[in-house]
Amino acid sequence: MAVYAPTSAYFSTPKNNIYLGFMTNRPIPKQADDILFKINTTYNLRPDLLAYDLYGDAGLWWVFAQRNPNTLTDPLGSFRDGVQIYIPKIDTLKAALGF
Repeated sequence: MAVYAPTSAYFSTPKNNIYLGFMTNRPIPKQADDILFKINTTYNLRPDLLAYDLYGDAGLWWVFAQRNPNTLTDPLGSFRDGVQIYIPKIDTLKAALGF
């Protein structure tokens, strides 16, 4: 059985010895101190690079889609140059995800 890290999007998803259950979303709370960020060409279609640069963990790419569900309707395909998203601070993630 797979064990997922607290930083994984699948951490709260039910699992058994055979399969992973239906995904349980891990909402990222909106905070007044979230940063409004305009995606630039460096991060075009690469939320993993932005997650690594901000949080030191490319595996946290999914938090951008969870925090901006109306803007990033396709977590990878909508992550384009010129799109503005809110970025949670690392302290917000630590509290919400428990790492």
